[in-house]
Amino acid sequence: MSDNQNLLAEQRRALILDEVRRRGGVRVNELTRRLNVSDMTVRRDLDALARQGVLSKVHGGAVPVVEASTHEPGFEAKSSLEPGAKEDIARAAAAMAVPGSAIALSGGTTTYALAQQLLDVPDLTVVTNSVRVADVFHATQRPSGGARPGAATVVLTGGVRTPSDSLVGPVADQAIRSLHFDVLFLGVHGISVEAGLSTPNLAEAETNRRFVASARRVVVVADHTKWGTVGLSSFAGLDAVDTFVTDGGLSAGAREEMAEHLPGLLVAGEER
Repeated sequence: MSDNQNLLAEQRRALILDEVRRRGGVRVNELTRRLNVSDMTVRRDLDALARQGVLSKVHGGAVPVVEASTHEPGFEAKSSLEPGAKEDIARAAAAMAVPGSAIALSGGTTTYALAQQLLDVPDLTVVTNSVRVADVFHATQRPSGGARPGAATVVLTGGVRTPSDSLVGPVADQAIRSLHFDVLFLGVHGISVEAGLSTPNLAEAETNRRFVASARRVVVVADHTKWGTVGLSSFAGLDAVDTFVTDGGLSAGAREEMAEHLPGLLVAGEER
């Protein structure tokens, strides 16, 4: 970890969380030395991460949270995880969006980052079940209410709102079933060889199945921490994925395993 005293709180906390996950736990005195900050600053960072539910504080340090397969973090909690990786993934995936095409964006913090990268792609038709993603596009509308030239046409499905601000359930499923997309950009809770793509939310699993069935091409956008994670419900196998876009934190072993089961693996920052 860096010894930069001027690291922003968000950067420090991302580094701390990565260290906790990688090593299975850290001590406060280790973090103060590595980050070159005070004991009080580290404890505040650990308090903030504990409130988000992404680690557990123990005497003298912190350990990872062992999540049940049904645990579904809220949008704000997930937003604080791997923010740099999500930005890299979003930039790489945005290059796949063709002007004038019909695309779908599922819910999630990575697709939210992607939506911001797609604002300058002209004449898109965007279907999404994410309230947050829809807000990104609607925020670019002119104050008078008119759309700027080339602005995306956005279709927001109905449905029941999840903790991650996605709309799911029969209303969402019916809306998606009648549509067809050139490409689906899909965020996932977990991805593995055995379970494929999975989520802790049963209703969201069904909605994601409808998204996959309605897309000519499926692009999964997920950071390296999602590999090996398994949620309660699987909704697609790896054979349904055309391209998996992830970040450089993915281990060499995971890359080899993915290469055996996925037709396309794109590591952001290593595009060829």
